[in-house]
Amino acid sequence: MQRIGVLFLGLLGLAAARAAAQQAAGTTLWRVAGTTLATPPALAVGPAAAIWNPAQTEDSVRAQVAVEAIQTPSAVDATGLIATVRARAGKIGQLGFLYGRIGLSDITQTVDSPDPTGSVVPVYTFVAGGTWSRLLGSTSLGATLAFHETRLDVSKVDRWTIDIGASHSFAGDRLRVAAATHFFSSLKTDDPAQDVYAGVEGRVWSGAMAKNPVVVRARYGISFAHGFTADHQFGAGVEFAKIVAFDLMGVREGSYGPASTRVVGGLRIVIGKYRITLARDAGVNDLGSAYRVGVDIKFR
Repeated sequence: MQRIGVLFLGLLGLAAARAAAQQAAGTTLWRVAGTTLATPPALAVGPAAAIWNPAQTEDSVRAQVAVEAIQTPSAVDATGLIATVRARAGKIGQLGFLYGRIGLSDITQTVDSPDPTGSVVPVYTFVAGGTWSRLLGSTSLGATLAFHETRLDVSKVDRWTIDIGASHSFAGDRLRVAAATHFFSSLKTDDPAQDVYAGVEGRVWSGAMAKNPVVVRARYGISFAHGFTADHQFGAGVEFAKIVAFDLMGVREGSYGPASTRVVGGLRIVIGKYRITLARDAGVNDLGSAYRVGVDIKFR
């Protein structure tokens, strides 16, 4: 989270590159939302996870609806929402609509003193677009075409992005590798307005407890090509009877300055056609925790 101060304000001082700076600031807000992910972004699953990797395919599902709410600590004071609707479209695969918004609150204008004038300064970014995915054998492919708007007070910048993602499983669910672009809009390897994600997940143990199947998985992920040092994610997850799952991940977060380390945990519960997700980031530098609460519904 320390990147939000360095990048969000520092880049805005570059007047000659105002549009690029605002685009980077918008993506930084989404990176703040991503601190609540308890798995590497490339390996995230679920309909709302299409914002991180569009390769989200469940052929056994006729339609899906998902909503996630994000709240960061008061020191950052950012709130976010992700909503998706997906439906099966025959041989085409699955088609859907994705919307996300995250913004900062309680920012007020000042004139010639630290005292606020009472006028609120709007600072937010939103993304809206269409997403597609299809399962080909053991490989899930996906793409998202999206429109972005980032507003900082009276300044507003728009752009279009196209992202692609893939996830491939080996030997059933023994090993899975995944990769995706995130808000891709330029052919650069050091653009702070976009990311590249990659990850690998392996089943390290499977057995039974109280006659219920239990699976333990280890994970590694990396986020890079964004203009500062890479993020490294190390995690593990345990799933009980495909009903309850716990995820824990440590992140070595890159930055323009010294790197930082944080921990995030998550809980997933399946109740009939509903899947509920709860996640909490432990925070860094005494900033406090960020939270994410989500629910998705499957229609078979």
